[in-house]
Amino acid sequence: MLAREIIQRVRQIQIRTGRQVANVLAGEYVSVFKGTGVEFDEVRPYIPGDDVRTIDWNVTARTGVPYIKRYVEERQLTVMLMIDISASQDFGSAGRSKREAIAELGALLAFSAIQNDDKVGLTLFHGAIEQYIPPRKGQKHVLRVIREILAHRQSDAANSPTGGTRSRLRFWSARRRPRSARQATNIDAAMAFLLSSAKRKVVCFVVSDFFDDGFERAMRTANRKHDVIAVQVSDPREKQIPNVGLLTLTDSETGATGLYDTSSGQFRESFSRLAQERTDGLARLFRASGIDLIHIDPTQSVADPLIRFFRLRERRMR
Repeated sequence: MLAREIIQRVRQIQIRTGRQVANVLAGEYVSVFKGTGVEFDEVRPYIPGDDVRTIDWNVTARTGVPYIKRYVEERQLTVMLMIDISASQDFGSAGRSKREAIAELGALLAFSAIQNDDKVGLTLFHGAIEQYIPPRKGQKHVLRVIREILAHRQSDAANSPTGGTRSRLRFWSARRRPRSARQATNIDAAMAFLLSSAKRKVVCFVVSDFFDDGFERAMRTANRKHDVIAVQVSDPREKQIPNVGLLTLTDSETGATGLYDTSSGQFRESFSRLAQERTDGLARLFRASGIDLIHIDPTQSVADPLIRFFRLRERRMR
């Protein structure tokens, strides 16, 4: 994607998400994500009915009049977007790749955060950590975050109807090739980086298709210190495949390629069953770990799942 195309895309996302943030998301966001504690605000004269435990005895002794300490919620949060930019994110079956949907999701979250005076950081990862942008405030910073997500395009397969399909093709593919860091997904390493880089509690959105194994313990450990939220981005063609006859499919992360007969009902059924089993398994895994899960479909609205998540979480908090 050329620089001018990225700038144009960022502006389009800014216009669209800006409207959504102003209308709905900002209010939903602030009602769900509370401050991490309380901080001292001022002392004021004691009023009958105030909690006597809040009396400031030093000020009271100096003035001869009872005063209490007043505290307010420490509202400012840090939102960390941990974005999977492995090769499988370039796939898209209906005019928008998973990476573009992720950029829009990042924009919605980032604009909601800065509208509430929170900081936003970005970590881009694949098989390793690609880039880290420390948390900051401001619209200019948010636009940079969106630009960086869009700019890290790993594959030329984004516009291909077959290349880049990253469903569980390893089930049917006999040959697997070694993956480079840019092709692979390593969520375990991403969580280790989060724990080493974020000293204070953050709200962390881990945005990925989660085509990885063995990351359960790492995410559970990170969630003990931080508020970790998993966002699974999956294209409909990664769950169901149409009857289009013989089709060559390439796994964008392993490089495995195979020729498949999609006219076979058994093949299509197995494909859908494995995809559903994987989705159900992820849901059980995150539920057992106490981690919220959001599903994003690049062919549909990105804002709607976020709004549903915010409202569901708000009901749980009551």
